[in-house]
Amino acid sequence: MISATDALASEPPPLTGIAGWATDLMDTLGAPGAGLAVALENLFPPLPSEIILPLAGFAASQGEMNLVSAIFWTTLGSVVGAAALYYVGALLGRDRTRALVARLPLVKLSDVDRTEAWFVRHGKGTVFFGRMIPIFRSLISIPAGIERMHLGTFLVCTALGSLIWNTAFVLAGYLLGENWHRVEEYAGILQNLVIFAVVVAVAWFVISRLARRNRPPGGQHRG
Repeated sequence: MISATDALASEPPPLTGIAGWATDLMDTLGAPGAGLAVALENLFPPLPSEIILPLAGFAASQGEMNLVSAIFWTTLGSVVGAAALYYVGALLGRDRTRALVARLPLVKLSDVDRTEAWFVRHGKGTVFFGRMIPIFRSLISIPAGIERMHLGTFLVCTALGSLIWNTAFVLAGYLLGENWHRVEEYAGILQNLVIFAVVVAVAWFVISRLARRNRPPGGQHRG
């Protein structure tokens, strides 16, 4: 027979930090609390959805909320948070953005022009797939606002991309149960790959731009 002391010792320690904060929200508000946590995650990227979403799935597996409700509310939270950042981009505006870029070293306004043209052609896909890429999940809403992407189109693309991402992570937490935290480990690998790719891309841009700047004008030779 297991004593009360042994039973208490076998219980997992209480969650702390972001996980504890998210758990308190869900305990208080249920599935809408998970949605609120995800909305705040969009506005404050240091709050990782890779923790919040599996936690919501785990809570659903314990009967604390309905699985479909968890997916619905977290997706709604994603859309609300993304819409807020969209309006941040819209308030910043194209002219202010160009003025800020003009002050940056090594960056030319022609780079902005090419980026804008690319976004006009591929904006829908960029927002949709961007919602499934760590780091860019939240940031992609700002250029969409700057370019004044049609709000309805933006919301639909955001909702669909977020639905896929959220469903995958909520289901993972639901299926893993008390091992929900393992999701964060694998998501961390994906995030590190994205960070590595960004660092490589920035390094390539800086090196190539410096090389182009230091290159002597063509056709001029010293005798």
